[in-house]
Formats: sequence, C-alpha cells, structure tokens
Amino acid sequence: MKVVVKIRALLEDRGLSLRELSRLTDIRHATLSELQNGKRENINFGHIERIAEALHITDIRDIIDLIHNEETAK
Repeated sequence: MKVVVKIRALLEDRGLSLRELSRLTDIRHATLSELQNGKRENINFGHIERIAEALHITDIRDIIDLIHNEETAK
C-alpha cells in the first residue's frame, strides 16, 4: 500500500499554483513539491491540516488516497 497526497488535483480543481498554496499554508514550496511528486517518505499531519484549512476541505479523503501496490505499478 502507498499513501498518495493529491496536491496536483487539488490545485488544478481550484486554479492555484504550488507557490500560492505555499503562501496560503506557510509550508515551504519544496516540501509541497515533494508531497506532490511522491518524494516524501513521511507525511506531517500538521501540513495536511493546514492544506485542508487553506482549501476549505472537511474530508481528509479529498487530500489523501491509499493506493494498493498493484495500482502503483500502472
């Protein structure tokens, strides 16, 4: 299993850039980029909370998906 943070889709849906999300959440642009590209091994739940607050998200499933290994191979 793999946890995927759906930042790219969230930004596209809202017409925002990664830099704008960084400004709204006070999370470093590099950190958001790593989350977006699946490069981070650990997820800071404080970051997820700040993203949810900035984008007015009330359901964590709008931010995070849990993908089974056979789906990640596609």
